[in-house]
Amino acid sequence: MIEVTGLTKTFGSTTAVDDVTFTVRPGIVTGFLGPNGAGKTTTMRLILGLDRPTAGTALIGGRPYRELQRPLRTV
Repeated sequence: MIEVTGLTKTFGSTTAVDDVTFTVRPGIVTGFLGPNGAGKTTTMRLILGLDRPTAGTALIGGRPYRELQRPLRTV
């Protein structure tokens, strides 16, 4: 399960992701849609640990992505 809670990312005075919360349950096909500049890529980068959030958490199976032993098999 992917759990994102209160995820926020700012770049200077610009907020790219603002207090996003959602859960993706195993085995469920889930879409991630929005217009250009909505923060989709930034959100995915935060979930994968490629950027640090300003606030909030992103967990996969209860752990941050970087702590997963075999992340590609888990996700």
